[in-house]
Amino acid sequence: MRFGNPEFFSLLLLLPLLAVFFLIAYRRKLAALALFASDSLIKKLSASAGPSRYILKSTFFCLFFLFIVFALARPKFGVKMEMVERKGVDIMIALDISHSMLAQDLAPNRIERAKLEIRKFINLLKGDRIGLIIFAGESFVQCPLTLDHAAAQLMLQSVSTDWVQTQGTALGDVIKQAAKALDGGTSRKRKVLIILSDGEDHEGNVTDAAKQAAKEGIIIYTIGIGSETGVPIPMNRGTNNVVYKKDKAGNLVMTRLNPVTLEKIALETNGKYFHAGTNLDLTRIYNEISRMEKTEFGMTKAVVHEEQYQIFLLIALIFILIEFFISERARKKEVWKGRFE
Repeated sequence: MRFGNPEFFSLLLLLPLLAVFFLIAYRRKLAALALFASDSLIKKLSASAGPSRYILKSTFFCLFFLFIVFALARPKFGVKMEMVERKGVDIMIALDISHSMLAQDLAPNRIERAKLEIRKFINLLKGDRIGLIIFAGESFVQCPLTLDHAAAQLMLQSVSTDWVQTQGTALGDVIKQAAKALDGGTSRKRKVLIILSDGEDHEGNVTDAAKQAAKEGIIIYTIGIGSETGVPIPMNRGTNNVVYKKDKAGNLVMTRLNPVTLEKIALETNGKYFHAGTNLDLTRIYNEISRMEKTEFGMTKAVVHEEQYQIFLLIALIFILIEFFISERARKKEVWKGRFE
């Protein structure tokens, strides 16, 4: 079962409070009655209105609230195949996996935070094709352009800084790799490369690569990750005693965000540089891309999960109607004897 609005489940935290409210209300009702008559008299007067009916009504109201929350969460189960027309933009995401991305100026560290934000970004996409490149001193295509966003998420999940043996940050090489991956014959206005890196380029040919990408109609958005002040790079992540990376002279190696290189790349391709720093969020880039002209990728079969909130809404209405028609007093025919015995 899937849910369209799972955030509404947070309302279930109110359910215990609702039960406590009914309990307090009932006790206050008894306390108020005790001010006007003795216990024996109250029992005779309210013999047909015992606690069982109050508990029953309260239970039905809580069930009503429970199923309303499920309806608001928009449960989806049962699937059907539909032919849908795909329109969107070709997007390659290039993720820096050099050791400097292990720095912890973003929690839990730069690379894990970047992966989290990329997953959120992919969830925002609709008909766009998405691909993934990972890079350090060398780069390779981890996921070619695809409409299968779930597959892209799966390939992203296992990405690690241990995957590339050659350390460094070859931004020029990753731009060339992205240009090849985006060379699928689509319109020049619908190719996007998003680079997430700390900008520490060690190759020096990045400007030429960016100019060539611009000629091929690729718009590059760059995101600078990390602190400009510099932080150490932890190397052993499996033990409590953290050891930081040092150079051959035994000095602590510091990694810092280099925004200048990333700004140049974006400028050469009419893209934008986003200074994420320690507050990474790809929503701003999605808003930029969503305004771009879309290209048609043709008709394709899509698995559609059917909305089933109506079932839960109907059950909720049944519970509230039952609660409404349950009287607080049982129907008893008693003959008035003129006095209480």
